[in-house]
Amino acid sequence: MANPFVHVELLTNDVARAKEFYSGLLDWKLEDVPNMDYTMINVGEGTGGGMMKHPMPGAPSNWMPYVLVDDVAASTEKAKSLGARIIKEVTEIPGIGWFSTFIDPTGAALSLWQMKREG
Repeated sequence: MANPFVHVELLTNDVARAKEFYSGLLDWKLEDVPNMDYTMINVGEGTGGGMMKHPMPGAPSNWMPYVLVDDVAASTEKAKSLGARIIKEVTEIPGIGWFSTFIDPTGAALSLWQMKREG
């Protein structure tokens, strides 16, 4: 499958409450990553994710999907050329990869993800 969804992230205004709710509802293993102020969601099989405090104060809590691309910079520029509004330019997560986030012409948000290649 070309460009699969690879990560789903909860951007929330109340991380503690979200962790309590989802760990009670679903069979997820939540693992805090303290140096990143982030919680990984391990679902076993399928696409995992994470949760974090929403980076845009006042914005409602929401789930953000990430799609795998080969070249996040080129894909971000292509999205822009097709009418997307870039809300997070290409950003590196050191040692892991790069992402960007945009709003498509219909108003929906999506993030692009490029893994760091080994070697």
